[in-house]
Amino acid sequence: MPRYTMSDGESLFVREIGQGEPVLVLSGLGMQSWQWIPFLFPNFQNHQFIIPDWRGFGGSKRCKIPQNMDAIQSHWNDISCLIEQLNLDNFILIGYSMGATTAMHGMRYSDLGSKLKAYLHIDQTPKIPTDDTWDYGLFGNKYIKFKRLLKKLSEFLHQYSDVQFVEDLPSEPRHKLVNLWLDFIKLQGSNKISPFLFKLALKQPKLQKHILPIHRLDYLTWYIDNYLNHDEDYRQAIAELDCPTTFFIGQQSTLYPVQGQKQIALSLKNAKSIIFKRSGHTPLLTEPVKFSREIQHFLEKTI
Repeated sequence: MPRYTMSDGESLFVREIGQGEPVLVLSGLGMQSWQWIPFLFPNFQNHQFIIPDWRGFGGSKRCKIPQNMDAIQSHWNDISCLIEQLNLDNFILIGYSMGATTAMHGMRYSDLGSKLKAYLHIDQTPKIPTDDTWDYGLFGNKYIKFKRLLKKLSEFLHQYSDVQFVEDLPSEPRHKLVNLWLDFIKLQGSNKISPFLFKLALKQPKLQKHILPIHRLDYLTWYIDNYLNHDEDYRQAIAELDCPTTFFIGQQSTLYPVQGQKQIALSLKNAKSIIFKRSGHTPLLTEPVKFSREIQHFLEKTI
């Protein structure tokens, strides 16, 4: 699989699979490019999928964190660099969760929308904070509680900035980190399996390095700080899209309230919504057959 050199000299891993019309796929936080393959496989004959691994994950796990740059800005810089190297224009874009935030950042600051033939936006809000102007940020009316928890995590992690990996933490702080992340899982409410696994990890120290979504503490800190301090508002940027746009929305999403996602979809003049009634933020896991089928329908309409 090829690697592309980014503007700071780092080598980003990019999975390229299939043949035909290019489709750039931007993953959610914690995902690796190979996880898309089962859902995209039926379309390999007519589409070439270009799926970067974000810095800190998969084939890009050894990329350095840029100085003085938050995760979303960094990701967009990498994607902009990739688009330029591949000479992509009038192409199809799929953005899921953090990948959708990265896409909206490009729409606001780099006129990404003018390069798109079609866009698929999967379960993400255009504004992370919930405030007087927006009721549907991350965790909706639980946003303040969530931000307090992020602040605790950030303060804890910055105390151990000289420690590289989770397993390198002394026993007591490692135990505290797992407990803090368990509080985050409980806040989601709809996930019953993860709290059980975290409680098991609290009793089995050898499991603790595997239970967190990011193994390296510097990357975990970078992403936590990104969501703690992210105050961008992309509502106008995405509303100005002219290309055909499809929204995949999890009806049961506790992270991003369905009402806000529907409201944004209605603000576009050329958009439709596909509701995943049994899903929250991860329809690819809870309704995988429908997820794959609807991606195929989306792509077929762009031919």
